[in-house]
Amino acid sequence: MSEVMHDVLVIGAGPTGLACAIDAQNVGCSVAVVDKGCLTNSLFHYPANMTFFTTPELLEIGNIPFPSPNQKPSRGEALEYYRKVAERYKLELHLYETVKRVSGTDGDFTVHTEDEFGRAREHRARKLIVTTGYYDLPNPLDVPGEELSKVMHYYNEPHPYFGRDVLVVGGKNSAAIAALELYRHGARVTLVHRGAALHRHIKYWIKPDIENRIKNGEVAAYFNTTVKSIGYDEVVLSTPDGEKTIANQHVFALTGYKPDFTFIESMGITLDPNNSRCPIYNTETFESNVAGIYVAGVVVAGERTNEVFIENGRFHGAVIAKDLADKLGKASVAKPVKPEHTYAAE
Repeated sequence: MSEVMHDVLVIGAGPTGLACAIDAQNVGCSVAVVDKGCLTNSLFHYPANMTFFTTPELLEIGNIPFPSPNQKPSRGEALEYYRKVAERYKLELHLYETVKRVSGTDGDFTVHTEDEFGRAREHRARKLIVTTGYYDLPNPLDVPGEELSKVMHYYNEPHPYFGRDVLVVGGKNSAAIAALELYRHGARVTLVHRGAALHRHIKYWIKPDIENRIKNGEVAAYFNTTVKSIGYDEVVLSTPDGEKTIANQHVFALTGYKPDFTFIESMGITLDPNNSRCPIYNTETFESNVAGIYVAGVVVAGERTNEVFIENGRFHGAVIAKDLADKLGKASVAKPVKPEHTYAAE
C-alpha cells in the first residue's frame, strides 16, 4: 500500500478533473490525479481535424489564458493548452492506470488501480473527486455483427476510407461532421438515423451543408431507419419501406456515449432512477451521498450528457475546493503558481 496520504485524489484527468485538482491545490490540499488513459484522454480521441464549437476563453482553467489565433480552437491547440496548464501547476499525474475499485471511508480512502502492464497500484487519500466523464462508453447498436472489426464508435480521420463504402449511424453533430469529411475525402457515404430528420441542434453552419449533400445525392440518407444486422460486405437496414441491404465496408456507429454508471455505483453512490440516473449529491458542495466522495463534470447530469460541458463543468472544482478547505482545515486562498511540474508515469 502506498505510504503517501494525499488530501485529495481526483479520478479522471479531463479538463474538469484538472480544474478540480488545481482548485483543491490552490486551497492548500495535496492532490494527485489518476486516469486510465493519457492526459485529457477523451479530447485526444476526438477527430484529428476537429474544431471546438466554443471560443478559447470558455475552455480555460486555472486562470491561465488559452492563446489561440482562431475563434474556435482546434483539438491540437486544446491538447497543448491542457498540457501546459498541467505543467504550470506541477500536477501529480498517474496516467494509464485504470481504477479497479475503491475501498475505505471518508478520511482514509484507498483507490486500487492497475497499470497498462497489469501491475497493481494503490493510492490513499482523505477525499475523492470523481470526474470520469462519459466519452469512454459508447451506446451500442445491439445488433448482430456489431463485434466485427469494421464497426467503430469513434471517428478519427477520413483518409483510410477513400474509395470505400462507409455507413455513418447517427443524426447529431458528430455523425454529420463525419459524413461530410468522409464524403469530401472520397468515401461513398450512407447516413442512417432513427429519427425523421437530422437533429435540430446540429450547429447552424453544419446543418445546411449536410442537408444539401443529402439533397444532391452526394450522401445517401435513410431516416426513420435502424441497422438490423452487419455482415462482412453488407449491412441490412430496417427502413419504412422494409428491409434493405446495402454494400458496406466500414461502419461508424456515432450513437452517443454514457457515464460508467457501474463504476459510480460500485463506490456506493446512489443514482436517481427518476432523474436520468443522476448521482445523489449536495448541490451546494458536490459531495455525493457517500461522505468524502465528490462528483464533478458531466457525471452529475447522469444520462443527460448534453447538459454539462467543459464550459460549465470547469467551475465545479471551485465549489468543491471551498468545501474541502472547510473540512480539511485548509486556507481558502490561492497559492502562487510555480513553473515546474511533477509527473508520475506509474
